[in-house]
Amino acid sequence: MRKGPAGLVCRAEHCRMPFLHGFRRITLEYQPLVDEILALLALQDAERQNALESHACLGSNRSQLSAMRQVLEREAHSPFYQEGVSYTLLKVTELGLVEAAEVLLEFGADLSFEDPVTYYTPLHIAVLRNQPDMVELLARHGADINRRDRIHESSPLDLASEEPERLPCLQRLLQLGADVNAADKTGKTALLHALLHCHCSSVVDLDDITESIRLLLEQGADARATTENGDTVFTYIIFLLGDIDLASTELAEVQNSFCIRVMQLLMAHGANPSECPSLESLTYRCLQNFTCHFPLLRFLLESGAAYNCSLHGPSCWSGFQTVFDCLCSDVSILKDSSISTEVIQMGQTLLELMMASSQTIQLPSDFEVDINSCRYHEEKIRSLFCSVKQLEHTPQALKHLCRVFIRQRLRPWPIDVKIKALPLPDRLKWYLLIDHTAVGHEDLSLTDDSSSPRSVVTVPTDSQQITALRPLSLQ
Repeated sequence: MRKGPAGLVCRAEHCRMPFLHGFRRITLEYQPLVDEILALLALQDAERQNALESHACLGSNRSQLSAMRQVLEREAHSPFYQEGVSYTLLKVTELGLVEAAEVLLEFGADLSFEDPVTYYTPLHIAVLRNQPDMVELLARHGADINRRDRIHESSPLDLASEEPERLPCLQRLLQLGADVNAADKTGKTALLHALLHCHCSSVVDLDDITESIRLLLEQGADARATTENGDTVFTYIIFLLGDIDLASTELAEVQNSFCIRVMQLLMAHGANPSECPSLESLTYRCLQNFTCHFPLLRFLLESGAAYNCSLHGPSCWSGFQTVFDCLCSDVSILKDSSISTEVIQMGQTLLELMMASSQTIQLPSDFEVDINSCRYHEEKIRSLFCSVKQLEHTPQALKHLCRVFIRQRLRPWPIDVKIKALPLPDRLKWYLLIDHTAVGHEDLSLTDDSSSPRSVVTVPTDSQQITALRPLSLQ
């Protein structure tokens, strides 16, 4: 390699390595000015300072700021002044030194100046370092809050949404009017960035991620946004479900709870978990492995998610078909009768949830189940299948239509809690509920004081009427 004076790469060699240009300019041109200013602020080699020393206290001393002004006035006409003062702004932004940044802006620091290595602007760096006050200062002085960096095309809002600890910056950017639906070069919006990184976060960060998603949606984030590759909000939740399958029981419960809270927000803002294609349908993916994702699947169905493809109906994919296929598959390999009984009970509950979600049961035209493939509990599954198959061609009873109507009016989730609070006799509540294994008779009266005037309801006395109030049996 040819070298010039002082061992520097010559111009011809440098032209073939353009990324060295930024380093060269820092070293030869404006680094001395940067060093002098940072030394005045006690920031030179800041990363090696005592960890006990607070960066927030640095650069805020009046004498330091006064000395800094004197240097800036002295160097105002030097050849590389603009670059030096702008690069210094990047350094003080990194540490959140608002007063020092104000002085630099007063003396002409360029808000659009890019770091020679990362190509981030001061605003990007303020977000990356979680400095919300610095974000507001830069925006107040005219920084473009929607500007994208040259490498990744990430906006400040994208960066703020990617890490839960940057929630304060996300809040500040939204308050300042950042475009919540602007997309990067792949089509990802800030909402999709937040969901993309949720699987990498620890359990303690999930609350902040949920809050970030809530803020984005409340500010108008499109819950139906799609990337150029076809990724949606459900793509990332389905990816997280894969982590749940491999997680410990305790961690799986926490992550399932997180998915329910996020889906509650997304569905309230128009997201449809039952759309095509099936690989992107959260409802379908949960149905395929309902033993692992039962709480989330129950939430989806009770919140109004379709149990068939919402675009093409059961001809595309069917919840009933999927549940029976899974029952046959799971029960066939379970020799433990207690576990297999629990799986069958889950399946039965899901079948009732699907039937109680619509007045007319929709089954695929070729709805069949290979009972012979079931090594165990063949008769139980056959009984369930025949009960469902018979309902397809049988007029729905008035009691069923009433249950569907009432449960639909009690949405959104949790429906069971609302049913228990109704001023109705226990027998009526029992019929409105779905999962009777999860509630005892005494639980129905926890919020139903029989001495309360509002609980006085005329109860049918005719034995035939009382029989009609019993839950629909799938047995």
